[in-house]
Amino acid sequence: MKNKFISRATSYPTITLLFIWMAVPLGMTIYFSFLRYSLMNPDVQEFTGILNYEYFLTDFAFLEALWNTFVLVFSVLVVSVLFGIAFALLLNQNFFGRGFARILAIAPFFIMPTVSALIWKNLFMNPVSGLFAWLLSLFGLDPIDWFTHVPMLSIILIVSWQWIPFATLILLTSLQSVDKDQIEASKIDGANQLQIFRYVTLPHLLRPIAIVILIETIFLLTIFAEIFVTTTGGPGLATTNLAFLVFTEALLKFDIGIASAGGVVVVILANIVAFFLVKMIGKNLQ
Repeated sequence: MKNKFISRATSYPTITLLFIWMAVPLGMTIYFSFLRYSLMNPDVQEFTGILNYEYFLTDFAFLEALWNTFVLVFSVLVVSVLFGIAFALLLNQNFFGRGFARILAIAPFFIMPTVSALIWKNLFMNPVSGLFAWLLSLFGLDPIDWFTHVPMLSIILIVSWQWIPFATLILLTSLQSVDKDQIEASKIDGANQLQIFRYVTLPHLLRPIAIVILIETIFLLTIFAEIFVTTTGGPGLATTNLAFLVFTEALLKFDIGIASAGGVVVVILANIVAFFLVKMIGKNLQ
C-alpha cells in the first residue's frame, strides 16, 4: 500500500508537467483563434467569434491544401510500404555484405529533412546540373524542371526516400520472426516462392504494416521542411499542405488569428484520422 502511494505521488508531478506542456500552447492557440490579431499591428486585438474559422474553412486555399495533404500522405504510404516490403525481403536473404547493405538502406531515415531536400533539389533534380538531367541527356531527352512541371511528384519522391528505410526496418525486423518450419513445410508441399510470400510471409507482415501506416501517417500530416526548402508551396498552391498553409498565414501574412484557427482545425482533423487508424489497427492486432 505504501509503495503504491509513493508511486502515485511521484507520478503526479510528471503528469502535471505533461498536461501543462500540452494544455498551455493549445489553450493559447484556441484563445488567439477567436481574435483579429496581426503581427503587423500587435496592439490591436479584437474578438471576432468564429469568423476566423469561417474564413479558413471556406478559403479555396484550405480545400486545395486538404487535397494536397491527402495525396501526399496516401502516395508516400503506398510507396514506402511497397518498397519497404521489397527491400525487407531482399535484405533478409543471405549474401556477401548484407550488414553493410542494411546500413546503407536505413541511412536516409537519419538524414535531416532540410538536408535531404537540399540534396534532392541541387544534386538530383536540378534541370541543369542534376543527376536526373544528366541521365536523360544520355538518351537524348530534354531535362525536366521537376519543381515546376511535376512539383507534387517531386515532394512525394523526396519524402518517400526518407520514409522507405523506416518501413524497411520495421518489416525486416518482423521477417526475422517468421516460422522457418512453416516455410520448409510449404516447400515440401510444393509451394513456390510467390505462394509462400502470399500465404505465409504476407499474413505475418500485416501487423507491422499496420504499425508502419499509423506512425508514418502521424508524421506525414506535418510535412513542412521538404516543401519549404524546395517549392515553398508552389507553383501557386500545387504543393501547399495544411501544415504549410498554417505557416503561410502566421509567418508570411502575419495573421495570427486565422493561423491559430487553422492550427485548431488541423489538430482536430489529425486526431480524427489518428482515432480511426488506432481503432482499425487495434482490430487487426487482436
